[in-house]
Amino acid sequence: MTITGIIAEFNPFHNGHKYLLEQTKGLKIVAMSGNFMQRGEPAIVDKWTRAQMALENGADLVVELPFLVSVQAADFFGQGAVDILARLGIDSLAFGTEEVLDYQKIADLYAEQGREMENFVENLPDSLSYPQKTQAMWKEFAGLDFSGHTPNHVLALAYAKAVAGRNIKLYPIQRQGAGYHSVDQDVDFASATALRQHQRDKDFLERFMPSVALFEQTSKVSWEDYFPLLRYQILSNPDITTIYQVNQEMAVRIKETIKTVQSVEDLVEAVATKRYTKARVRRILTYILVQARESDLPEGIHVLGFTEKGRQHLKSL
Repeated sequence: MTITGIIAEFNPFHNGHKYLLEQTKGLKIVAMSGNFMQRGEPAIVDKWTRAQMALENGADLVVELPFLVSVQAADFFGQGAVDILARLGIDSLAFGTEEVLDYQKIADLYAEQGREMENFVENLPDSLSYPQKTQAMWKEFAGLDFSGHTPNHVLALAYAKAVAGRNIKLYPIQRQGAGYHSVDQDVDFASATALRQHQRDKDFLERFMPSVALFEQTSKVSWEDYFPLLRYQILSNPDITTIYQVNQEMAVRIKETIKTVQSVEDLVEAVATKRYTKARVRRILTYILVQARESDLPEGIHVLGFTEKGRQHLKSL
């Protein structure tokens, strides 16, 4: 039997995610972010609710990505997630993407030339952000261009890197409906961004989201709920460079700016630079919020839920 892995956030779970699961073959194992997302923001609803939504709509087993995997740049997010799914015995990886390319060919290219590709990245100037360096690498070695509006494609390339040299087949599925950041309502599949924005619009939710009742009865959170605690963590800590990935430059910028801003978005806008993208700044603020330190990843895999089929698979491992 085919065992297919899916890497997801489900923030929140919507019809596009259901479509992805429907298009996927065999036993379906989801490696899902916990309560904080890859781009450095809290999940709108907790991980248990999102796991239940996935299980009600086609997933067989849902496991949690450790915090220091889920809140990372695309390459580290992809690598950590694929490592976990490989331990669970997947033989294919399904994902939605704006651009359906031959990602398998790209994975083979990285398997052959990975060392030269990483050397190329290391020798690019530090004035470039990490995403800019990665995009330059893909352009140089694979002739790929980026519009900057295709975050799923960027993640797909990270997955191609992560499966390079492994016996895991890539199974890209064309993203349906609205783009990742779109707030468009006049589509067949609304984006998670649009659903977060229209979270109080019952008609909108019922049109674009399965398991609506689960979503409606669960507490919702956003960055603004955490802003007072974030401010306290920044101001009360005499040395925030002890926090994961906070260097001296970032520490000074954040400490100065927090005194004058009234929201997380204002803080991100003021602290971000060409080199430090807004997503990177949000991740750093998330690390500060939870007081994250450099640490080894947990050896165990945290299971969030399973069907009977998923339970049988866990037993067989």
